[in-house]
Amino acid sequence: MFSSKKLAGSMLNQIRPHLQSSGSIRSLVDQSSNGLLLKTRVPAIGMRRASTIALGEEEQHREEKGGFGGSSSAAGGNKDGPEQNGVASYWGVSPNKLVKEDGTEWKWKSFRPWEAYEPDMSIDLTKHHKPTNMMDKFAYWTVKALRYPTDVFFQRRYGCRAMMLETVAAVPGMVGGMLLHFKSLRRFEHSGGWIKALLEEAENERMHLMTFMEVAKPKWYERALVIAVQGVFFNAYFLSYMISPKLSHRIVGYLEEEAIHSYTEFLKELDKGTIENVKAPAIAIDYWRLPADATLRDVVMVVRADEAHHRDVNHFASDIHVQGHELKESAAPIGYH
Repeated sequence: MFSSKKLAGSMLNQIRPHLQSSGSIRSLVDQSSNGLLLKTRVPAIGMRRASTIALGEEEQHREEKGGFGGSSSAAGGNKDGPEQNGVASYWGVSPNKLVKEDGTEWKWKSFRPWEAYEPDMSIDLTKHHKPTNMMDKFAYWTVKALRYPTDVFFQRRYGCRAMMLETVAAVPGMVGGMLLHFKSLRRFEHSGGWIKALLEEAENERMHLMTFMEVAKPKWYERALVIAVQGVFFNAYFLSYMISPKLSHRIVGYLEEEAIHSYTEFLKELDKGTIENVKAPAIAIDYWRLPADATLRDVVMVVRADEAHHRDVNHFASDIHVQGHELKESAAPIGYH
């Protein structure tokens, strides 16, 4: 029993310096037949400091000054202290501040400078997969059927049309990548890079949407339509990919062909002056490394090139399945822009 009291006293001596700065301590040592019961009442912040004893005095001092991010951390702030909207944390995961090639601050949180790229504008926009079997014909006419209500609803409002198109186009890559991810986990096997390639496609399509959101401001009923269409299309494509990945990729290939057609019509309207050729959004200039004086026409050009690359990737994926192979047997076209 004496040794238990001595141990309790030693513990209090160890933690007292870390608790006294935050408030008073009231401890009560009760002795019972079953042993020693230690009760301590301290403010919550005192317990917070006690939990960081293992960090050492130096780490605590750094924590008090704004965290482990340092002066280059977006959350830790600069020499004058944390930024107004920053998050102070001692976990050390706060991203560093980034700068562009010209030395100006990088302001986008959704992508980094090394993820920006210059699209291959030399890609053939006229390539078309001619339907040769029942599966191809089903995929082709399904896409044609989906195009009709879009033409009726949006008519020649290509800015809003592009916005709606990208909310749908960003779904297949995410669904396909997710299902391949789970398949890889279940079977303890590699994916051949196709998980990354499909998620890369989904992210690229999402960036298209982020760009056109700056050009065409959606009305409330268009936002409601996006929610409805996304809910239906996600579930339909999920079931389709579970049943037949080769059909699903073929459908997306034809969807991308329609996207190329839509953006070509968009360019025609810009050239005729029907749609104002405004300055390109800042996010587009940084994402595609466009010139500072780039316009909406330049944006539509690079987006159309992206869609042509997605067309090739999905038709290629479908061909792999049609020829009796799995995607993992062929190296994925990662970074194919």
